[in-house]
Amino acid sequence: MTSRAISVRPTPPPGRPARRLLIGLALLLVAALTPAATPPAQAAPSLLSQGRPATASSTENAGTPASAAVDGDAGTRWASAFSDPQWIQVDLGTRANLSQVILSWEGAYGRTFAIQTSDDGAAWTTVHSTAAGTGGTQTLDVAGAGRYVRMYGTTRGTGYGYSLWEFQVYGEAGGTAPTCGSANVAQGRPATASSVENAGLPASAAVDGNPGTRWASAAADPQWLRVDLGSVRSICRVVLTWEAAHARAFQLQTSADGSAWTTVYGTTSGTGGSQSLAVTGSGRYLRVYGTARATTYGYSLWELAVNVTGDDAPPVEPTDPRNPNFGPNTFVFDPSTPTATIQSRLNTIFTQQERNQFGPERYAVLFKPGTYTADVNLGFFTQVAGLGMSPDDVNLNGHVRAEAFWMGGNATQNFWRAAENLSVTLPAGVTVERWAVSQAAPYRRMHLRGAQNQIQLWNGGDGWSSGGLMADTKIDGLVVSGSQQQWYSRNSEFGGWTGSVWNMVFQGVTGAPPPHFPNPSHTVIPQTPQVREKPFLYVDGTGEYRVFVPALRTNSTGTSWYGRTPAGSSISLSQFYVVRPGTGAATINAALAQGRHLLFTPGVHRVTEPIRVDRPDTVILGLGLATVQADNGTVAMRVADVDGVKVAGIMFEAGQVNSPVLMEVGPPGSAASHAANPTSLHDVFFRIGGPGVGRATNTLTVNSDHVIGDHMWLWRADHGDGVGWTVNTADTGLTVNGDDVTMYGLFVEHYQRYQTVWNGNGGRTYFYQNEMPYDPPNQAAWMNGATRGYAAYKVADGVSTHQAWGMGSYCYFNVDPSVVADRAIEAPTSPNVRFTNMVTVSLGGVGTINRVVNGTGGTANAGNQQVYLTNYP
Repeated sequence: MTSRAISVRPTPPPGRPARRLLIGLALLLVAALTPAATPPAQAAPSLLSQGRPATASSTENAGTPASAAVDGDAGTRWASAFSDPQWIQVDLGTRANLSQVILSWEGAYGRTFAIQTSDDGAAWTTVHSTAAGTGGTQTLDVAGAGRYVRMYGTTRGTGYGYSLWEFQVYGEAGGTAPTCGSANVAQGRPATASSVENAGLPASAAVDGNPGTRWASAAADPQWLRVDLGSVRSICRVVLTWEAAHARAFQLQTSADGSAWTTVYGTTSGTGGSQSLAVTGSGRYLRVYGTARATTYGYSLWELAVNVTGDDAPPVEPTDPRNPNFGPNTFVFDPSTPTATIQSRLNTIFTQQERNQFGPERYAVLFKPGTYTADVNLGFFTQVAGLGMSPDDVNLNGHVRAEAFWMGGNATQNFWRAAENLSVTLPAGVTVERWAVSQAAPYRRMHLRGAQNQIQLWNGGDGWSSGGLMADTKIDGLVVSGSQQQWYSRNSEFGGWTGSVWNMVFQGVTGAPPPHFPNPSHTVIPQTPQVREKPFLYVDGTGEYRVFVPALRTNSTGTSWYGRTPAGSSISLSQFYVVRPGTGAATINAALAQGRHLLFTPGVHRVTEPIRVDRPDTVILGLGLATVQADNGTVAMRVADVDGVKVAGIMFEAGQVNSPVLMEVGPPGSAASHAANPTSLHDVFFRIGGPGVGRATNTLTVNSDHVIGDHMWLWRADHGDGVGWTVNTADTGLTVNGDDVTMYGLFVEHYQRYQTVWNGNGGRTYFYQNEMPYDPPNQAAWMNGATRGYAAYKVADGVSTHQAWGMGSYCYFNVDPSVVADRAIEAPTSPNVRFTNMVTVSLGGVGTINRVVNGTGGTANAGNQQVYLTNYP
């Protein structure tokens, strides 16, 4: 709108300045008539911010500068640009102990913001945060110290920017100087080096806390060792424990981004041995940069330790494993809970969530072991799960169902819901359960009892559904797919299966139909080569909450639990940090650095810096489709190149500022083998646009080797808010650079270039569901050089081994139906790059996919809407 473009703001209603003046005169009169109070024993906190230098991330115009918020004039204000995040910062001139911050908001206020302090203006500590800002005048009691204080806003309360009449900071000047902490914040952090003498002397050995291991470089100058501290820290001391091959000349350098470096210490007369060096500087990265060796060998460090000022890390709340705080949107029932209470809660949630496709609400409904009577009808962003070690530990007499009456029976938008770890006994006389869903709606570790019963994967004759997953599930009776267009079943046990449309894949399933592609389109793979089932929350016999982490299974069929004892390990919830919405990434990372696992509670968790998972075997589990939103253009999560990380039940969402990638597994260049203990991703979903504008160049990048993906949907929104060719921009869904990566049940849709790019060798995909972008405005806007459009699945030219089974790609170019994609799959022609059972579909005949693989296969268009190809090459 024009008014937004020129930053026109509504004129305050007549009387606002006069009212403020009258209130001020009244206060002066009251003060004049009030007897003086007895002076306190200690000096009262002073207003420290008034008249001090202030800066801000932006200003709406020249008439709303940062200085106006600290000038003591309640009729002037600072206002920011209309975007997130924004900040205003004041320099108090000296360190102070803070007691209170008063924010006098104009109408444009912050809904989610933090008050932060700093000694150097670079490394910040949060002393107050909220996701429920009210506007008006907010008086915030704080406890912290620093020279600089800022309000850091991440979510606006209006469509305008952030605006403060006054930003007032109270406290006592001359606060205690920051102390240099004793904790080694470098220990266990990712380390890299310019070179290593041999594989037994890696960079990581200098930060492992073991004085008997070391890093050693090549025998040349210069050389360096770098450690990533995870976030910008105020560094006060560096301790170097040299092996005999030490540095005569070296520098200590810091960097915020790992690119631009600042020297905080230098010497040309290094002594070797143990050197404790006091430094002043800040940075996320610290580097030891050697320029002259003291011996003919390289540089060698037993240990590199780094200390920082102030608190070594934000406080991390302990978790009571018998009475954890799962937040307000998790409901836990036990058999003593009245049936009416349970049903009332279920009905209330469903009424709110039946159509709530893009709202921020998230819910988890959990049942402790026992028997219940309940009708669970699942709407959007709702998870129902049992808390037993086996699904049969919790039996619901009733239903656990998903239906699509809200959309006239069409279930193609029944996304984002989950049923897990339960057994269901249908009511007497009822023989049909309905699970009418499409993407991101797992039916996992479930047991539908009764050989006479059936489960329908569509709404029952009145609509379509389009894609889903059953895993580790037992259906005593029949699975009826009906109009379900594509489905992936893994490691399950069925009484039988009937139905087929385009792409039904069965892997490690007993009771699967015989293979018969394409008519019916059943792809049957007898075994699952290597998989780990999803970790799950349960309650043990003593009442303690624990998380069970299933072990790897090799060449498996059937469920992991029916008639057998699941293999794996159990972790007390006391070892987890329970993350509730409003928790900052710094606190989350502090918990991870302390060795805690993470349990995300239902809600939207906004982060402005990456969540850093650096410890092997870390478990990250979400309840209620907990969502991590990347704000300020950050990467939401980075996983180090380590063994056995498990990420499960998390949705990642792009923010308004473009992120380079939403999740990265392993840094670029990762090369460690994880064959014996791979990282695994279970029910991990991604969304770009839909509830509002979201942007990310790449969505998920896998750099580590041997990673397992177990049901993922990567989605650039084709409907909702913040949707359009130039609005929710996103190049690529999945990029795989690691070797021997396996994907089970992979859904990638609507990206603007390649949907999936596979650069590593030894990759395997079992079931692929894709829709190309609906919205290319014309052919010229969607060209890959001379090629029309981009393939849905690209295997790089240099890849020598790759396999995929059950591949479906569909087009629906509804903006310009004349748009053509030259091919669905693009890959090297090699006997070791193989594709089995493929289908392309022109949905309703709107648009064309010219070939299936490279130049092979027929054309899907208005005259021939489905094309099948059984093998390539």
